[in-house]
Amino acid sequence: MKQKELAFWLKFIIIGTAICGGIVYAGIIPHFMRYLVEQNSILEKNVLPWLITIWVSAIPCYIVLLLGWLISSNIGRDNSFSIANARHLKWVSYLAVIDVVYYFAVNGIFLLIDMSHPFVMGVALIICFVGTAFSVCSAALSHLVEKASKIKEENDLTI
Repeated sequence: MKQKELAFWLKFIIIGTAICGGIVYAGIIPHFMRYLVEQNSILEKNVLPWLITIWVSAIPCYIVLLLGWLISSNIGRDNSFSIANARHLKWVSYLAVIDVVYYFAVNGIFLLIDMSHPFVMGVALIICFVGTAFSVCSAALSHLVEKASKIKEENDLTI
């Protein structure tokens, strides 16, 4: 697969992910919250804080998609192993950690003030584990891309 073709497919996936995320964050989650309130009206006071929490947690996800777009653009320009891509991947790692810490802390606070259920905290722990794994993988990939870019620079200077 050529670099431009790979970049095209990566951008296609990024756009698809952004659209799917928008559908989930703007459509499915609010609809699910309305359904929960219809089932149990006591939950109505908890809906707005939970929606705000979920929507705020979407911000790092969309920033990661933007960074993925920048990385894809560099791949399309045949600049896969660059310091810029290593930096972008490092920021992806940082954003994943920020999102995991935020999500865990808010879920813990909501559990303590009785706005959540222990089962929800259990699901949150699974989500936090996946986010942590994503962060570690992107940090490792950042390290490898940085090393590869240094080797590439050394080889470019060799005659």
